[in-house]
Amino acid sequence: MDQAKRDTIIQELTKVYWMELEATINYLAISVDLDGIRAEEIKKSLAADIQTEITHAKDLAARIKEIGGKVPGSFEFKPGQSSLQPPESTTDVVAAIHGVIEAEDAAIEQYNKIIRLCDGIDYVTQDLCIRLLADEETHRREFRGFLKEYE
Repeated sequence: MDQAKRDTIIQELTKVYWMELEATINYLAISVDLDGIRAEEIKKSLAADIQTEITHAKDLAARIKEIGGKVPGSFEFKPGQSSLQPPESTTDVVAAIHGVIEAEDAAIEQYNKIIRLCDGIDYVTQDLCIRLLADEETHRREFRGFLKEYE
């Protein structure tokens, strides 16, 4: 693979790496901040998904390094998940659910972008992203199911 293509793949992997870490931060906050009986299942699901998101970030960091990139530190972090911020009202479960779905949609879009970018060039990165994409799709489906109870 030529250097320009490698650099593009590293750049896109780094973007999704930050998305996974930012989701971890927001899932932690929401899983603690939500209040009420109706929030319990959402809180449990988000708390359980924190480890999944960290594992995704670790896998992405390892791949970035493996293909010649440098894993960035926190000074390079620029938050972007405005919809996934903890809701103003700690009982606004619907806002939290919508935020998770929107964040999952963005991650799914990014993984699909990388999968297409790697096609015929970097099968290992492509395989990693296909595996992580499956996790994101499962999590989105779960939260779409939660949303059905509230609509």
